[in-house]
Amino acid sequence: MDKTEEPLPNLIEKAKLGNQMAFSALLNNFWNDVYGFQLIRTRNENDAEDITIQTFSKAFDKIQTFNEDYEFKTWLIAISKNLHIDLIRKSKRNVLQGNQEGSSEAIKKVLDDAPSPEDSLITEQNLAALLEYIKRLKPHYQEVINLRYFQELPYAEIAEKLGEPINNVKVKLLRAKRLLAEIIKNNN
Repeated sequence: MDKTEEPLPNLIEKAKLGNQMAFSALLNNFWNDVYGFQLIRTRNENDAEDITIQTFSKAFDKIQTFNEDYEFKTWLIAISKNLHIDLIRKSKRNVLQGNQEGSSEAIKKVLDDAPSPEDSLITEQNLAALLEYIKRLKPHYQEVINLRYFQELPYAEIAEKLGEPINNVKVKLLRAKRLLAEIIKNNN
């Protein structure tokens, strides 16, 4: 993925102000770093991807706490490492308790911003060709694209339907749109 031209401190500042394009740029710039880190730790693509999504979800939710005295990548990796440790602890505790109860998290009300460039690219494509491109995505990305763009559900309903925190849904959707845009560009 291409690194953005905008300086990192500017992107972080814009993200702190809620700019969705800044969030998308940060996700694109650091996805491979966090995913690669988790792939080494988990040795499982699905687990690495899930933890990476959770990492960005948590980071974007807590972006206001980021201290500019530290490297952004280091901050993301620390979040990712802690999420992985928590996941291991939780799975051990569940095995010991023989209980698979999940924690319930309140769904936050989130305003949808104007369409991003990826959204515009998606809507401009021929539907039949677009469906073929979507089929090339992993199933969980296909599902989130379907729920958002074909069933036109808001983030809160998608989160409820998937049983995931709303921030995870937003990060999955950002990632799915980016991957879909790359597939479309590579085929044109």
